[in-house]
Amino acid sequence: MKKTLAIDVGGSGIKVMILDEQGTPLSARARVETPQPAKPSAVMEAIVQLVSQQDDFDLVSVGFPGVVRLGVTETAVNLDPEWVGFNLETVLSERLGKPVRVVNDADMQGMGAVSGQGVELVITLGTGFGSALFLNGKLVPNLEMGHHPFRNDNTYEQQLGRAALDGVGQKKWNRRLERAIAALNNLFNYDTLYIGGGNTDKVTIVLPPNVKIVPNISGLLGGIALWKDS
Repeated sequence: MKKTLAIDVGGSGIKVMILDEQGTPLSARARVETPQPAKPSAVMEAIVQLVSQQDDFDLVSVGFPGVVRLGVTETAVNLDPEWVGFNLETVLSERLGKPVRVVNDADMQGMGAVSGQGVELVITLGTGFGSALFLNGKLVPNLEMGHHPFRNDNTYEQQLGRAALDGVGQKKWNRRLERAIAALNNLFNYDTLYIGGGNTDKVTIVLPPNVKIVPNISGLLGGIALWKDS
């Protein structure tokens, strides 16, 4: 049985978990704070140290907060500019001595949450604002909605990221989220919207029937989907 190490890189924390071939957790989720400044060298060291405390594994899946193309990180707004153009897949594979696949963190969260039926949209509410779109279970790649204009000349991330939550308070932040859900429904006509990320515990509004909050662990459980073709 091949075991997959799933890694979720976030703006505030780095999480890891080992999964079996069905995506069942074989270990508890382990977490460390994301180094500040979050430069590639510092984050890589944090990952290596965290992984050294885990049991054996065969494959590695990584969710990263930015656009990822062929294992290369093209954006990293909530980490550090040095990530732009960094080949995370190759470098991490060399450090860990295992095959590695890297995708956007919201994509990986969606892989652990979607049903595979119809149009399914995933948004993540954390340090930033992540997004992923699936059509009948197939990922539409490189959707970076967080930096798209939302309202009052601000992006979704500026209105709904962690800084916005801390700045305007939970009540106003929830009103913004309610408007965002309506706007996204009009834009995508989704069958289901999944909301994940570390700030889902701050959501107090009544959600429409086709909107679901998913647990943070989905961001790790989606890691098994990256190797389904292997």
